Order: sequence, then structure tokens, then C-alpha cells
Amino acid sequence: MGAIKMMAIVLIIAGLLGLVYGQFSYTKETQEAKLGPLELSVKDTETVNIPVWTGVGAIVAGSGLLLFASRKS
Repeated sequence: MGAIKMMAIVLIIAGLLGLVYGQFSYTKETQEAKLGPLELSVKDTETVNIPVWTGVGAIVAGSGLLLFASRKS
């Protein structure tokens, strides 16, 4: 399987996951203060929303690459 077909499949799967889940969260740790042996840190949970057009665009781009790769070979 060629690199273009692999990239097309990855784009299609990423687009489908973006449409199904719509958002993902991650935890970011920041260092607030360091006073001698005492260290204060804060863990923030960030949420990133994935727009619908991004998921659809990834699926369309992956499908186009898959068709292009199959016609070329």
C-alpha cells in the first residue's frame, strides 16, 4: 500500500472521528509559583471544539486522494 493511500485512509478516519466526537480535551500543567522547597502548580483542562466543516473537509480530501491514487496505479 502506497504512502498516498495510507494518508488518504488516515484523513478519512480523522474526519470521521472529528464528526463523531466533535471535541477533545487535554490537561495542561502550569507552574504558578516556586518559593524555596514549595512549588505551586495548576492543572487546567482545555477543550478544543472541532468544527463540522473540518471533519467533512478531511473526509472529502481523503476520498479524493484515494480516488487519485487508485486511478494512477
